[in-house]
Amino acid sequence: QDKGPKMTEFWLISAPGEKTCQQTWEKLHAATTKHNNLSTNSKFNIPDLKVGTLDVLVGLSDELAKLDAFVESVVKKVAQYMADVLEDSKDKVQENLLANGGKVYLSLIHPPGLLEQQWQAEHKFYSSSLDTVPFFFIFKGVNQIDNDLKARASAYNNLKGNLQNLERKNAGSLLTRSLADIVKKEDFVLDSEYLVTLLVIVPKLNYNDWVKQYETLAEMVVPRSSNVLFEDQDSYLCNVTLFRKAVDDFKHKAREYKFMVRDFQYNEEEMKADKEEMNRLSTDKKKQFGPLVRWLKVNFSEAFIAWIHVKALRVFVESVLRYGLPVNFQAMLLQPNKKTMKKLREVLYELYKHLDSSAAAIIDATMDIPGLNLSQQEYYPYVYYKIDCNLLEFK
Repeated sequence: QDKGPKMTEFWLISAPGEKTCQQTWEKLHAATTKHNNLSTNSKFNIPDLKVGTLDVLVGLSDELAKLDAFVESVVKKVAQYMADVLEDSKDKVQENLLANGGKVYLSLIHPPGLLEQQWQAEHKFYSSSLDTVPFFFIFKGVNQIDNDLKARASAYNNLKGNLQNLERKNAGSLLTRSLADIVKKEDFVLDSEYLVTLLVIVPKLNYNDWVKQYETLAEMVVPRSSNVLFEDQDSYLCNVTLFRKAVDDFKHKAREYKFMVRDFQYNEEEMKADKEEMNRLSTDKKKQFGPLVRWLKVNFSEAFIAWIHVKALRVFVESVLRYGLPVNFQAMLLQPNKKTMKKLREVLYELYKHLDSSAAAIIDATMDIPGLNLSQQEYYPYVYYKIDCNLLEFK
């Protein structure tokens, strides 16, 4: 059963309309499918937007680049935090990262309807020039998600941290771990003026010595008062009852035989409070988990859709700046096949090299040009933006 393409990267490109924009689309589609389906393609329809002046577009191009980086970082943060919250169920991360109620790649491959719904809902998009409203609208929404995420993550991490600290107290070696879950009231002589019960960690290798020696390690040890209360991999936890005035003597002598007396006072109230705190934190964490995952799902979708909006705005602005007015270009979304990306790049270059003579000189140059880092610039004769969904892959 085909579950759709794996999330990888998408290329959002645009080329000028030829006789019609449909022709531009058909030409690209034919060129990429002729060579063993180099990519999965779909049209990416961008609603008509009012253009404004050239100066405004140039300024907006820079602002949108910054907005793009910001929104992408929030999309990544929400996705990463979803993986953190789901802890052992990382395989469930993907099914929770949905945009617009469907898999992320579907909202990418079918964005026209999605974008138009969003833009129509915010009718100001149509009645305003491109320079202020969509930009502010997107930034405000995503900034709110970013701030909310910080607050929610901080509260949940706090809770998780406190619970982990308590859990750590209840694990580890017998020398350090909490004994509240292990010992019972009947293991101790309590409320006696003369007698006291000590807890001793006895290494398993030395247990026979303990049985032989403990009654004689000090004077006034109650005979046959020692029992094994608990064991871990290396040691036994034993109790022993003796007269209070012999305690120091007993501790000193026990150390010589590698028997460690734990500093422990049996206090029912304290132990009960510890248990209650653990239960409270555990219940709180369970209570917060569901709503937090739901919030992350909803806001991942919001942030992702906002990100695709920014890409759409960038394609629009860049296409007008490159191809001029009147607005006449076709935006297209390609999902390259991993193994044939290089070939796809060559086919696109052949298709569009006529758009830009300077690009031809750069791409044909076989020598390294000092100061020109093509990998960072990713400059092509056609408008090109990468949508990298690898950031949403969690192993």
